[in-house]
Amino acid sequence: MDEAKWYVVHTYSGYEKKVKTNIDKAIENRHLEEQILEVRVPMQEVVEVKNGVQKQTMKKMFPGYVLINMIMNDDTWYVVRNTRGVTGFVGPGSKPVPLSEEEMIPLGIGEQGAEAVRPKPKIMVEYEPGDMIVVIAGAWEGTDGVVSAVNPQKQTVTIKVELFGRETPVEISFLEVKKK
Repeated sequence: MDEAKWYVVHTYSGYEKKVKTNIDKAIENRHLEEQILEVRVPMQEVVEVKNGVQKQTMKKMFPGYVLINMIMNDDTWYVVRNTRGVTGFVGPGSKPVPLSEEEMIPLGIGEQGAEAVRPKPKIMVEYEPGDMIVVIAGAWEGTDGVVSAVNPQKQTVTIKVELFGRETPVEISFLEVKKK
């Protein structure tokens, strides 16, 4: 028997959970439990900061995509491909390409998935250059500043503060500031 591999399925945006539910029902109805092993909508924890208040939420890691661990054959391909909301498999033409081990590790799946380090939650903020903010923690606590740059990858904002009579750029974590 063939080995099950992880495949990526493209869906209409916003239909990921519905597609998962529909495929799960099709697996049950057609008794494909031995061939389609798991259907996932990868989620990640995100910390949103609004007006200085942190709120943890779960967001889709890949909007418009669903991961499926399955043995690829004509039956499984047909069931998945003809599920309402599915636009196709990811791969050249109509040939699905399985994920490699390297691609699966950051998703927490695969051989080393259990040991994979969970990524730190991303912080979503509404800061834009020109916004007035106040530093609420750290060495610059109580300092007012104007946002000059936002770096979502580093999870920081650069603000201009007055130091020795000059405007000086200072990089501060999202968690240490709030809008004024």
